Amino acid sequence: MHPGMGRGIAGAVNVDVPLPGPTLPVHEYLPSAGEAQKAVSTMDHEEASALVVHYEEVLAAHIDDLDVVIAHHGNLVALAARRVCTRAGKPFALFLHGTGVEPRHSGGYDDGLWAEIAEAIRHADGLLVTTEYVRDFLVRPLVDVEKERFLILPCGIDLDEFHPGRDDGVAARYDLPARYVICPGALTHSKGPQNVVAAAREYADLAYTVLIGDGELRPQLENDLADRGRCLGFVPAADKAFLINGATLLVAAPVKKEHFGIIYAEALSGGTPCVAYEGGGVDSIVTPDVGVLTQRDPEALGRGVRRLLEDDRKRESMEVNARRRAEERFDAVELGAQLEDWLAGLVQA
Repeated sequence: MHPGMGRGIAGAVNVDVPLPGPTLPVHEYLPSAGEAQKAVSTMDHEEASALVVHYEEVLAAHIDDLDVVIAHHGNLVALAARRVCTRAGKPFALFLHGTGVEPRHSGGYDDGLWAEIAEAIRHADGLLVTTEYVRDFLVRPLVDVEKERFLILPCGIDLDEFHPGRDDGVAARYDLPARYVICPGALTHSKGPQNVVAAAREYADLAYTVLIGDGELRPQLENDLADRGRCLGFVPAADKAFLINGATLLVAAPVKKEHFGIIYAEALSGGTPCVAYEGGGVDSIVTPDVGVLTQRDPEALGRGVRRLLEDDRKRESMEVNARRRAEERFDAVELGAQLEDWLAGLVQA
């Protein structure tokens, strides 16, 4: 259930939440959400409370058909889940997304609204996070809940879509050299493409740099890249996978510490080693046998890329290790089964 669902999620029963005005509550600003979006962390208590009742009405209309509810704590459905499930005697879990809780560390969220979110976290039957970093550095310093109540479950990857050698001749179709470094993601300051472009000066004689995605930084990035690389803009999802599978390395350097960083797991599944800034949840994905984590500095990032580009034997070993690590840790089918078992346990309890 979600307001403004559009076509919804394939394979799910999608239920729209009709809201009284144009405002779409989000946990972070998304280009796809349009101009009317507003982060819940910036709402006052009265504005947020007026929206929660609409989530509550829709969930209440369906609660008798549900065994368990899983809600996003950084948005208003978490408050509705606590109220409706408490009345109905149904268990509920909260997905504690790092981006949802992070604003509170810098003064975001109305105090009264945050108090309600914190109470929902304390009363949830289960708490889901993607990394220990989210649990230990973002959630528990704000809401003191026992570690035993958490399930740490990484984001899952389609191991068939992201697969070594599965590139569909994408380099030729986009007129790219056979050897290129890829940086996927929004071309915004927080995502750090400017750091990758700066790093490219350290290795431009060895590999081309390709950015996929779009955003307000694109004109400046294209100017700074010059002949060292290209911005491809938005590409179809299939081509994104092909481009990652076919890349020599994946490089990314967000300004803030990643809570998980799904692009790194996608790269490992495609057999593509990673070079990234250290810190946050990335450390749980990129280990020394599949990539390099550097100091949070573009020159250090660029030197890390250069070392791998110059060492074919080490990089080829990482390619094999990367795929193996993805199969062992990030298989969406296996992780989905773990989530189902965990939710079933909440129901049985």
